[in-house]
Amino acid sequence: IPWDDDPQLLDAWKQGKTGYPWIDACMRQLAKEGWVHHLGRHAMACFLTRGDLWQSWEEGAKHFEAELLDADYALNGFNWLWLSCSGFFYQYFRCYSPIAFQKKNDPNGQYIRKFVPELKELPNKYIYSPWEAPASVLQKAGVKLGKDYPRPIVDHAIVSKENMSRMKQAYDAHKAGENAVAKASSSRKTSASSGTKKPNKRQRTSKD
Repeated sequence: IPWDDDPQLLDAWKQGKTGYPWIDACMRQLAKEGWVHHLGRHAMACFLTRGDLWQSWEEGAKHFEAELLDADYALNGFNWLWLSCSGFFYQYFRCYSPIAFQKKNDPNGQYIRKFVPELKELPNKYIYSPWEAPASVLQKAGVKLGKDYPRPIVDHAIVSKENMSRMKQAYDAHKAGENAVAKASSSRKTSASSGTKKPNKRQRTSKD
């Protein structure tokens, strides 16, 4: 998979400054406590790789390895391969939403209010997507986007669809390569088989 290499996006993800409150809360809990619930880890991994930022899973795995108190080399690598759809799991069209997924578990955004305290005064309606809040609501909550809290570094609604297309292209190219290798291998076997002929009885008799 031809991942991008953008240090600024990677750094924003590591620091919990992506502009997506749930993702940022997860990243900040990781930095502060060295632990995050497994569904949070899934969302963080999907967001960094195929979901939004299109950065290599290896960069994410390195960061988790350095930060997690319960880091396990084999499990960490396997999970990153899985969540990035680089191996073991191939349903790349199933993508974690950095907005909608957690709302059903924490509609009031208490988790966000704890780890992203600059947003704690926002109404429930906007806690997962502060950029949608009217200026008057942001002002009342003491939030100035771009200063107190970053605007989204990507538009999930757009990039998630674009990344699905990129993933499909990568998968199609891989399948085409496999088919070409299989065809070449079959052709070599056929050629080798046709080039090896047994001598007839008359030839064997003359040799004797």
